[in-house]
Amino acid sequence: RNSGTSAAANWRITWTWPSGVTLSNGWGGGSVTQSAQTVTATAPSHATTLAAGASASIGFVANGPASTPAAVALNGTACT
Repeated sequence: RNSGTSAAANWRITWTWPSGVTLSNGWGGGSVTQSAQTVTATAPSHATTLAAGASASIGFVANGPASTPAAVALNGTACT
């Protein structure tokens, strides 16, 4: 959720997983990719702006031990 007071342009959501968790498939963004332990979901071309107070839904399938994503951020700003 964009809890800021302004829209997030060309938004991206990032999070980290523990070692051993790998992204198998992702959807709901322009792309969902993994590099090392960091996953990045980018805005789809038809919805590049996330309004203040708006949410984006990202889905994924991951392999490895069950875990909760950590260090979730929207355009580099930590989500709570």
